[in-house]
Amino acid sequence: MAVTPGVRLVAIGPPLAPVDDDAAAVASALAAAGVALDSRTIVEEDESALERALTPATALTVLLAGPGGSTGDVARRVLARATGRHLVLNDRMLAALEEQYRRRDRPLPRRDERLALLPQGAHVWSGPDGEPAWALETEAAAWVVLPRGGLTTDMSARLIDVARTRLGAGGVAVRMLRTAGVGLADIETRLAPWLAHGDGREVEVTAALADGEVWVRLRARGATPEAATAALAAVERRVADALGADCYGRDGESLEQVVGRHLVARGLTLAVAESCTGGLVGHRLTGIPGSSAFFERGVVVYSNRAKQELLGVSEEILRTHGAVSHACAEAMVRGICERSGAACGLAITGIAGPDGGTPAKPVGTVFIGLAAPGIVEARHFRFAGGRAAVKWQSSDVALDMLRRHLGGV
Repeated sequence: MAVTPGVRLVAIGPPLAPVDDDAAAVASALAAAGVALDSRTIVEEDESALERALTPATALTVLLAGPGGSTGDVARRVLARATGRHLVLNDRMLAALEEQYRRRDRPLPRRDERLALLPQGAHVWSGPDGEPAWALETEAAAWVVLPRGGLTTDMSARLIDVARTRLGAGGVAVRMLRTAGVGLADIETRLAPWLAHGDGREVEVTAALADGEVWVRLRARGATPEAATAALAAVERRVADALGADCYGRDGESLEQVVGRHLVARGLTLAVAESCTGGLVGHRLTGIPGSSAFFERGVVVYSNRAKQELLGVSEEILRTHGAVSHACAEAMVRGICERSGAACGLAITGIAGPDGGTPAKPVGTVFIGLAAPGIVEARHFRFAGGRAAVKWQSSDVALDMLRRHLGGV
């Protein structure tokens, strides 16, 4: 079997969301251990497509599929063929599946017993919660099949162990600097002294778009892990200075996590009023463990009537300026703060599309209101892309507005 060096991530099936949280979790876990992904691929639930995506084999391939459903069937059959192994009943997988159903107070369906058929030699990773994962190793390569829906601490530790075994502890250190509210061209201009260097440099710096943000990756090589870490730290300080306040976090930190940390540090609470984003900001914030310490409430006010009844937006504002307007966004954020008692507020109203635009207010027009100690304001934006892209960018910019007011990184 021909094997190339590196780590490949393959997700089977359509992306779960504008930001694929599962893929991001895998990349972040590996990056924290000094292991960088060489490629990410999404393939349909098709055996031929998966076979092509896995050829040639890499030293480590991580598949996001899980044991259940058609994605799990595809992964099992393709990996069995790729390694020349038979599918056999794996007792540990069967026990893990039975335990899953026991917790739901249900017996394992006979049809789902097939999920315990794995290639000979597969190792099952099962924990107290969630679906089990499994790994298959040969002398030259390894494949790890992870479930969709969350990378547990135990799975992350096992994945890192496999990666280090396959790739060596080696002198590699990786850092991802995340920025928001700035374009790729601007970032590339600031980082020109580092981006201009050719291959073979001690610290490689690259910048790329990531769901409306710009992420800057630094990868250092050295004779030892310690040497790589030292080289990375020296360049990271200068790159971070060049990024300034546009840099909000590092590695796996999300914008909502950074905002939550600032709110807690200042003893502030936040309430949000959303129209076109339909609760996306609230969803992102409440996805953070412990968010009850800073998130007071969120309301989705889609209709004019809801904006009036729940936020006190006046009929005059709606009649004169419209629901998608500077005046409405400001009235919404004032209303949510007054009714919730929260010190900080965010409000979003806009036209996500694909219909509803006008020459004066085309699709992508969004107004975002911000309230925080010492400020109440609303700003006008025009976002590109489809409905999901407009919603995501709106939520990102709203969080970034609050982040910047609270003091940056």
